[in-house]
Amino acid sequence: MKNIQRQVLLFGLILFNATALANPIIYVNQIAFDSNAPKTAVVQFDAPQKVNLAFTITNTASGKAVFKGHLTDPQFITEWFPDKMYYKADFSRFNKPGKYQLTVTSGGKVYTSYAFEIGEHAIAKQTIGAIIHYYNRQRANTPQELAADAKMQLFGSNQTVDMRGGWCDASGDVSKYFSHLAYANYMSPQQTPLVTWSMVSASEAIPALLTKWGVKDSLDNEALYGADYMMRALSKEGYFYMIVFSYFNKDPNARHVVGLLADSKTTADYQCAYREGGGMAIAALARIARWKKNGNFTSEQYLAGAERAFEHLQKNNLKYDDDHKENIIDDYCALMAATELWITTGKPVYRDEARKRAKILATRMSPAGYFYANDTGRPYWHASDAGLPVVALSRYLDAEKDQAYRTPALTTIKKALDYNLTVTNRVNNPFGYARQSFMFKGKVRDGFFIPHENETGWWWQGENARLGSLATAAVVGGRLVYPAKGNWGTNAALAAFANNQLGWIMGGNPYSRCFVYGFGNNNVPYMKSSFGHGSEKGGINNGITGKDDNPDGSGIDFKTEAQGNEWRWTEQWIPHAAWFLQAVAVLAQPVANN
Repeated sequence: MKNIQRQVLLFGLILFNATALANPIIYVNQIAFDSNAPKTAVVQFDAPQKVNLAFTITNTASGKAVFKGHLTDPQFITEWFPDKMYYKADFSRFNKPGKYQLTVTSGGKVYTSYAFEIGEHAIAKQTIGAIIHYYNRQRANTPQELAADAKMQLFGSNQTVDMRGGWCDASGDVSKYFSHLAYANYMSPQQTPLVTWSMVSASEAIPALLTKWGVKDSLDNEALYGADYMMRALSKEGYFYMIVFSYFNKDPNARHVVGLLADSKTTADYQCAYREGGGMAIAALARIARWKKNGNFTSEQYLAGAERAFEHLQKNNLKYDDDHKENIIDDYCALMAATELWITTGKPVYRDEARKRAKILATRMSPAGYFYANDTGRPYWHASDAGLPVVALSRYLDAEKDQAYRTPALTTIKKALDYNLTVTNRVNNPFGYARQSFMFKGKVRDGFFIPHENETGWWWQGENARLGSLATAAVVGGRLVYPAKGNWGTNAALAAFANNQLGWIMGGNPYSRCFVYGFGNNNVPYMKSSFGHGSEKGGINNGITGKDDNPDGSGIDFKTEAQGNEWRWTEQWIPHAAWFLQAVAVLAQPVANN
């Protein structure tokens, strides 16, 4: 196929002076590249270019050219923009710290990219402080919220509970979720507990750098704040309350503790299963307990709460799962819970459960290399947490030292990462956007974006959290199964994959939108919410989707106005920043073999 394309393009060069027709656009990460990591941009043309067209990296301060390279052979993305041609610029070999722009010359004119930085740990250094700021501003701590949350009514009951704390879920939604979409069974995202666990993970990954940058205490305090909310959400019975739902009402007293169905219908099924936030909440509490730091609760209370919740879910999880069957999300969330409790306590009961869940994840690996979500062949795909199975297995291997158990877990990680690369590279894909396998109308298909017709009946949105999760998985898993010097400690293919996902979020996408609010250029418009909340610097927007009217998720779309549905693209959501935080902290983490 590629040879045929080259022949067609060369024939086109003979027929006309294509350069004169070209109008290049340069798509590049608008924030930063780490020095010892891949660095690429994509250049779009309207017509074929001469072979080996040059590009230049220019220092913005001096105006001097500091690196020259040549664009790759062109690629088409027929599903997105069939009349455009895309050339990649690879400047990975250039690693001198500074601020730069990429330029190309076409038709006698010079075209210049947005500016970006290159430096040691540059992505983490620039963004982590802003992400902490974002979560701090998302705290549900206004006087109105605190007063209402102190006596939050349980749906269908006159009983009230103290649900103070936590973070508002999105820039357009002041509800608070451990998870939502529980009724759909296969799409439950991890929300508040994931945020807390991600903060703890990031703090432990790069403590010296965080201290150097003056943000360690702020990050730790935010994590403790998240742990305190989860403790308040832990019922006396031993389950976590899943959702404080606002009903999109500006009256804080309208909110209740609820279970949630499609179209904002609420129920009394507010008990968290493992896959509905319970597993990650246990994991976060067990992990933060090792800090021996106190928030409004003590570290001993965090651990006791985690152990009590684990014991309860071991007995009741099937009852809380909406279809009363466990699936892959239960498995990786329970694996996280058991692993963190094992690391913290050393108790065999947690070791045995972690080993059991890791073994189940291995059995869910399809011959093709993607995970099965269930026992009947549905591929596992997820708009938010696609990388979490690999991240959970990698975390398990931090505790597991017995080679008899390590080997199958490592094999599972390797197969999953290999498949991520295979499905992503199966078509022309100059941006390197992570593709996925999913079930649509009873058949397994591959695509860039999730199908818009799915089990939820309505939910699809930009997938920036998914990209962050896959970048995290590529690096933490890659260090285990494909260790290497440089490239963040893994091989070149996985490092490039991780770079492409994060670069897309930071502006290297076909809309030149930097989705990290307050950074780069072309941010998404501000979104206002109740109680003074809304878009904040460091928050990350939903992002790009498949075409609005394509039920299979094919095509590509980004809208800032859509008759009230623009939230699918423009809303900030707490899992996006949580996964981005995890990813950039992992990138900056010291690696033994480097």
